[in-house]
Amino acid sequence: MDRIANGRALRSSVPRSSHGELFLSRSRSDPLLVLQAQNATRIKELVPVRMARMLASPFAFMRGSAAIMAGDLANSPRTNLQVMACGDMHLLNFGLFASAERNLVFAINDFDEVLPALWEWDLKRLAASAAVAAQFMAGDRVDAEHAARAVVEAHIARMRGYAEMDFLEVWYDLIDEKTILASAPPRMRKLAQNTFKKARGRGHIRALDRLTEEVNGEHRILEDVPLIVRAKHLPDGTPVTEALTSMLRSYLESLPEDRRRLLSRFRVVDVARKVVGVGSVGTNCWVVLLEEHGAGSPLFLQIKEAQESVLAQFLDGAREVKQQGRRVVVGQRMIQGSPDVFLGWGPVDASKTKRHYYVRQLADMKGGLSLAEGDRKTRDGLPDYCRLCGWALALAHAKSGDAAMISGYCGTGDVLPDAIGKYALAYLEQTERDYGVLKTAARNGKVSVAKQR
Repeated sequence: MDRIANGRALRSSVPRSSHGELFLSRSRSDPLLVLQAQNATRIKELVPVRMARMLASPFAFMRGSAAIMAGDLANSPRTNLQVMACGDMHLLNFGLFASAERNLVFAINDFDEVLPALWEWDLKRLAASAAVAAQFMAGDRVDAEHAARAVVEAHIARMRGYAEMDFLEVWYDLIDEKTILASAPPRMRKLAQNTFKKARGRGHIRALDRLTEEVNGEHRILEDVPLIVRAKHLPDGTPVTEALTSMLRSYLESLPEDRRRLLSRFRVVDVARKVVGVGSVGTNCWVVLLEEHGAGSPLFLQIKEAQESVLAQFLDGAREVKQQGRRVVVGQRMIQGSPDVFLGWGPVDASKTKRHYYVRQLADMKGGLSLAEGDRKTRDGLPDYCRLCGWALALAHAKSGDAAMISGYCGTGDVLPDAIGKYALAYLEQTERDYGVLKTAARNGKVSVAKQR
């Protein structure tokens, strides 16, 4: 109870109502310059694809602009209560995945920006994304605030429950299919059941049919230039085979012996570079097709570049991280209930740039919500989905932070939901302004934009 009281006492120095204000620094970086600085580290020919994806809508822009919002969050009031923060919280960075026991689990599913940081940064970004998503789906400001508050209220309620649990209970807790169906309102159960069914159908066999063709008796990954490319060299000229062979060898050292033995049963069949996501477009990302010796059963691994977290420059000591792939893997293992059995990292590749990577399965019963512009039907269920995301975020924070202190700070009333609901609406407007900056730059030819497909 002392920890709850300590959290409550923190309100005197950082009032909960202060989180309602959007504090923008007078020296706030031009959003276009922030994106251009990131693009300078990306594969040049893929930068127009990234810009095109971000220009699809304000919601797509928000998905790709974690670096911009990180600077704004760093300028806001700080509780200094740390968790292993996702760093890029938005509604589409949650989803279903298969546990080692082949059960479907719902949790955060993107960890590229993960870093020890303040819990409220994750919560504010997630609430703001809910507001932007509601408007994207033809909602008004009332819908936007309702969605944002649903995130915050669920986070607070679940954190209060975790504060009363032993830490081992929290560590073992997860949000599985049975738990979701038991807590879902009747109107959402059919949608949830359909989502589970689709996720079960998404596995390596289906990926084999979708991503490959048979050539001379061997499966080969289908090219879809520039999104899927069988490249022979990295951008710096290093042969892909040399770089990835070196990286995979070091990746094996990050796995327990049982996983190394499991992978030894497979051989590499083909490799291709694949564009993924919105914010990640332009980073090096490879798909590796492996097949089991003798049986031919497929396994798809994704080798994804890990750059410095967008949060790092705003946190003391965070820039001292030596291995970005390890940062991502450790963060995921800490806060995701049942992470991928093949999750690991490789120290560096063999290229001149010495990029860092992590490895995970590409297709393993994964699924999630799809948001379509103007989709009123899905929008009606958006608050329920927002509550589920707020719950999953609370579990991640409880596993990596002090649930009792956070709960004590949050309290039980409307002060924090009111404040962050207000903040979310303000950041919705800021997102639209920043999106407008990128649209103007594209119209004036200051950024190159690929044709959308």
